[in-house]
Amino acid sequence: MADTVLREDEGRVAVLTIHRPDKLNALSQQVRDDMLGHLAAIETDDSIGAVVITGAGEKSFVAGADISEFDGRSPMDQRHAMRSPRIFDVMAEFPKPVIAMINGFCLGGGCEMAMSCDLRVASEKARFGQPEINLGLIPGGGGTQRLPRLVGTGQAMRLILTGDMIGAAEAKEIGLADRVFAHDELRAKTLELAAKIASKSPITLKVAKQAVRASEQLPLADGISYERDLFCLCFSTEDMAEGVKAFLGKRPAEWKGR
Repeated sequence: MADTVLREDEGRVAVLTIHRPDKLNALSQQVRDDMLGHLAAIETDDSIGAVVITGAGEKSFVAGADISEFDGRSPMDQRHAMRSPRIFDVMAEFPKPVIAMINGFCLGGGCEMAMSCDLRVASEKARFGQPEINLGLIPGGGGTQRLPRLVGTGQAMRLILTGDMIGAAEAKEIGLADRVFAHDELRAKTLELAAKIASKSPITLKVAKQAVRASEQLPLADGISYERDLFCLCFSTEDMAEGVKAFLGKRPAEWKGR
């Protein structure tokens, strides 16, 4: 892999750091490609149970797309650049839990990347926004669709139509950030959460993610039916049998991922 994305493993947690601190970790095409490569490797790595995404340095998670790549592009050029698989969709559909560790600016494509994650844990210094309107653009990485689902239509309209940035406290208040910690505690607290999640049954984590993600697309009655089917499917797994036996035997479960 190129050095635009660095991987380090902390127990069963893989930490992917976007490493362009001189560009505030802007999402270049190289970054997107490298992220896809790392995620493909992690997906088949049974030693990893959860993923944390963050940005290098103290200032920025991801400050947006690399705008220098937009200069001179035609609509067809841009359409080609946005071909599938797109990093935002791959992250949203990734079978293992993905946590955004937001250490600074989380803007534009960076905010969209964070919204593609399952959880968003932010430093108190973090700043969120969708400033594309200031470039004569709209969000193009899912922001117009994922943001309203997280914070409601009104709050999404405010952020997208004004291009304003908000702080971590307000992001948590409206539902854009799930947890906020002191800046010097962010890594430890995020890894603690990720390790707790990664300690659960891998197959059950995957099924749980599928059920929750379905709620974003299905009517309630269909979602309840889908949940019931997945719940019953869990009874076919070795991990469910082990979990029940461990509970009844008052001992820790030993997950097999089957």
